[in-house]
Amino acid sequence: MAKEKTVYFCSECGHESSKWMGQCPGCKEWNTFVEEKVLTKKGGAKSKKTFASPMNMSEVEALTEERISTDIKELDRVLGGGIVTGSLSLVGGDPGIGKSTLLLQVCRNLVNRKEKVLYVSGEESAHQIKMRAERIGTFKEELLLFCETNLDDIKEAIIRSKPKFVVIDSIQTMFSDDLTSAAGSVSQVREVTAQMMRIAKEHNVAVFIVGHVTKEGVVAGPRTLEHMVDTVLYFEGEREAAYRILRGVKNRFGSTNEIGVFEMRSNGLVEVANPSQIMLNGRPVDASGSVVVCSMEGTRPILIEIQALISPTSFQMPRRTAVGIDYNRVNLLMAVLEKRVGLHLGGCDAYVNLAGGMRLGEPAIDLGVIVAIASSYKNVPVAEDTIIFGEVGLVGEVRGVSHGEQRIKEAKKLGFKTCILPKANVDAMQQKVDMKLIGVSNVREVLECI
Repeated sequence: MAKEKTVYFCSECGHESSKWMGQCPGCKEWNTFVEEKVLTKKGGAKSKKTFASPMNMSEVEALTEERISTDIKELDRVLGGGIVTGSLSLVGGDPGIGKSTLLLQVCRNLVNRKEKVLYVSGEESAHQIKMRAERIGTFKEELLLFCETNLDDIKEAIIRSKPKFVVIDSIQTMFSDDLTSAAGSVSQVREVTAQMMRIAKEHNVAVFIVGHVTKEGVVAGPRTLEHMVDTVLYFEGEREAAYRILRGVKNRFGSTNEIGVFEMRSNGLVEVANPSQIMLNGRPVDASGSVVVCSMEGTRPILIEIQALISPTSFQMPRRTAVGIDYNRVNLLMAVLEKRVGLHLGGCDAYVNLAGGMRLGEPAIDLGVIVAIASSYKNVPVAEDTIIFGEVGLVGEVRGVSHGEQRIKEAKKLGFKTCILPKANVDAMQQKVDMKLIGVSNVREVLECI
């Protein structure tokens, strides 16, 4: 017989405690413990267990994972070449960002290739899914729909139908009868995810689960959910904007730095093959504070515009605003300009924006931020055919970055003629490039060039 027990879970990291605590000892967050009731089994007669002995690595047979192409190149890029059979993937994002639409398009491509696909929905009816399916394209073959939230029924449907690909939309609506807590609670989400992982491995089924995100932008539920799955994908972008960024933050079968760019249209999500050209559309000409930088997202170089606006303030405390760039990083670079170059930015408001709705955190865009701020402060525009990249240190030195030749080639394709880059990258250049290269070693040299 099982008896009921009350425990407390941290909603951030999933730490379990027998009593409520103000601060979680695991993640150090405050007021994150929630009360839940679980069933525990009474101890009975212990049965003898057979234990497996460790084995040498040389005895393990190396196998290449089987991948399923989604026919969506941007998604395949983020996944590392396609969906791995027997894997469990988590797709997170804001409501309405396009998670269900993207997965339904994947289902369409797979069923059109004669693959058996099961779409499990706990939020929408079969009629709603049918309406969206008619909007995104033609399904030549039949897609299996199952509108259910009970985990036992879903497991039985997977075992009976034997699909190659399963979508669970969403994990917060599913529940297990073994737990008395409500659907969407910490214990339910963790238990359902563990059961789906077991199904994926035992039956060699690729499972995609959709997860809602909190106001902080992380998947709702314990952070242990991200540690349980094989792949974690996040959809980024504003709901009002046309472009969406699919970013892989965890991938046991590929790189975690890749991104996919999509455009939301009336017929669903459309791939953006050349995001650099899209991001630079509408760029102003001869405007101060506008600089084009090149950032590496995985194996793909992306050119994007950084805009800065520096204006005198009448308040005692100047404002600092950063959109798409780390706020603290912008403050650090402004301090470097004040200390090493002598720009008096203490009496000015500073606004730095990454055009196109992108979010970048690579240090190679530091030099572009420096030049954009100085250009706006001096009201001197940067030549429109100039691209800039490089990492800036606290002493004002410009450090070399990786993939310098690849960044230059991408800029050359889009018509840029001059590149300001770290001197270390110029010295390490192995191939001649039909482009004017200006190597700089510190921030002062950069500002003299422009």
